[in-house]
Amino acid sequence: MRVAVRTWLSAVLMMGALAACATPPDPADPEAVADYKAANDPLEPTNRVIYEVNDGLDAVILKPLALAYRNIVPAPAQTGVRNVLDNLASPVVLANDMMQGKPKRAGDTFMRMIVNTTLGIGGLLDPATGMGWPKHDSDFGMTLAVWGAGEGPYLFLPVFGPSGPRDAVGRGADMALDPFAWIGQGRTVNALGYGRTGANAVDTRSRFIDDLDKMRAQALDPYATLRSLYRQNRQSTIDEVIADDRGTAKAGRRPAPTR
Repeated sequence: MRVAVRTWLSAVLMMGALAACATPPDPADPEAVADYKAANDPLEPTNRVIYEVNDGLDAVILKPLALAYRNIVPAPAQTGVRNVLDNLASPVVLANDMMQGKPKRAGDTFMRMIVNTTLGIGGLLDPATGMGWPKHDSDFGMTLAVWGAGEGPYLFLPVFGPSGPRDAVGRGADMALDPFAWIGQGRTVNALGYGRTGANAVDTRSRFIDDLDKMRAQALDPYATLRSLYRQNRQSTIDEVIADDRGTAKAGRRPAPTR
């Protein structure tokens, strides 16, 4: 846990230390001003430098590992790894579902955790989905959004990639909420923690190899394209959470009759 938090804090502090602001456009150019506000990326020069560094590390380390994983490990085994990782993340997802005031989503997560841990052999299988409890994502950045916190300016964090102040705080909070990060100490525990982090990174990267390659090949500005895609996907996920009122008092309300 302490290692994970130190890594996250180091990334945030490095971002602050390297911060260089983009020069605002001439107020006389309304189109440029509108584009600048829409980008909401005042630290763009620094963000681009960190993007290039991350991209270089990805090219020499993470992508080759992800390719080897995708090409060597059988697809059923990859699914099993993903299921186990999802199951290990269930306590954090459940905590955020509850803090968001989403009882149906929390119930789904709780049942997934119980069913997949038992019938699913420690999460290796995912019988819960077939039984009507589908997987969904939930994190503290989303919780803050449900509570009304704005996303803030765009950030590209070392190692972690696209983010913003709200999601950076949320990532740190999720590390603190993870009960597995507080279990024991020593080489074995640390090795398991590093293994889980590495497996998450490689598995996630393996699923987006083709999409990222296509984006980089076709986009005139891959950095700006990734920024836009991240924000759109993030906002879509948050909107889905906010709109989900199953199990709440709001869901039972009938519209007032019109006169």
